[in-house]
Amino acid sequence: MSRSTDPGHFFQTESSLTDAARKAKKSKNNAGDPIRLKSKILTIIADPDDGRGVYVAESAGTARRISLQVCRTAIYFLWSSENAQNKAQVYTGPAAPLAGLALSPRAASSSSERTLFAGCWDKTIWSWSTTSRAQGKRFIGHNDFVKAVICVQIAERVLLVSGGADAQIIVWDVISGAKLHTLKGHARGVLDLAVDPLSVDEFGRGVENVKVFSAGSEREIRAWQIDAQSPREIGMNSLLSESGSSSGALDDTGAALLAHETSVNRLFFPLSDASGDFWTASSDKTAKHIVRSRGWEADTVLDHPDFVRDVCYDEASGYIVTACRDEGVRVWDPTSGDLVHCFDGHFEEVTALVVLGRGVGQAGEIVSVSIDGTIRRWGLGKEELQQAKEDAKKEQQESQIQDEKPKASMLTEEEERELAELMEDEE
Repeated sequence: MSRSTDPGHFFQTESSLTDAARKAKKSKNNAGDPIRLKSKILTIIADPDDGRGVYVAESAGTARRISLQVCRTAIYFLWSSENAQNKAQVYTGPAAPLAGLALSPRAASSSSERTLFAGCWDKTIWSWSTTSRAQGKRFIGHNDFVKAVICVQIAERVLLVSGGADAQIIVWDVISGAKLHTLKGHARGVLDLAVDPLSVDEFGRGVENVKVFSAGSEREIRAWQIDAQSPREIGMNSLLSESGSSSGALDDTGAALLAHETSVNRLFFPLSDASGDFWTASSDKTAKHIVRSRGWEADTVLDHPDFVRDVCYDEASGYIVTACRDEGVRVWDPTSGDLVHCFDGHFEEVTALVVLGRGVGQAGEIVSVSIDGTIRRWGLGKEELQQAKEDAKKEQQESQIQDEKPKASMLTEEEERELAELMEDEE
């Protein structure tokens, strides 16, 4: 027996119908020059070899490389699976959603191709050649969804590190696909992984090992020493300098940082910050700046109306940008903690962000992706932000005028007359 998935065939509350109508109306907007895909977009990373290229992961089980420079000349072009140009940049194979992406490193003097890795809900990690799109090794070892993947380079060896909903962190050999080590410490799923920049050189390479931070759905942030021989958990307190005393934010053992009330969705280290401080995004509706020299205390807290899914930093403008479940992309002044502007274009939850540079002396551009299946771009230049504020104010005023207009009667002129007579009779 077939089953319908049409929402119109099921009972819906008045609020859900109203929200559906709002989203349907909002979906037609072109704010952020949307590139529309056919499925939900779960994450995005920048292409390090092309300043205007990005890779995205979709709920349909495909990864995709998109050149935003090409799309800028055709804003209203619909990227679909039928389009030949788009097909040439699609990485296929998985039948389940892809939740995390990573690219293998490449030596500065090398022209060798990169490998794209994607963590999948089918409990495995898929890989492809970025140039030929041929499938590579498939990494099998997790017992649940693979949520996060990163590549680390130690001397000349590249390792893949993954975190899953099974609470495990696994270290893999990239060449053979073999599982080298399984690390346990989190009580619940691992949502994100990030390399400690103080443990690598300017090319992102470690000498003997690399330090990796992990974020969990139980709210813990943990630290790990990764190498091929004997990776292990090292404890957040061990990464503090002699002058940096541990804070009350650490657990009783000093191993885990408890900076949030619930799930930590993202960890972000600004490249220009030589102190090793980082930003977090959490489902407790905050983004925080965690300071290493203060024993991992938060010196800035950015409050949101809903879950914060991602956080990033634009080096050129100095702004922090966050992605929220309420559909907003917010720009913040990290010095004061003030909200500069909220870009409103997505009509579903914003899932991830990436910053793209636009040349020396120019503010960057934020690229956001969403469950609504769109990729949108937002300029962080002063004039761009001012124009965005004016446009938002104008739209709000027009909306208020529309709301204040008297609603058209659903009665005919004759019915209106009869109703008036009945009311007179009652008086």
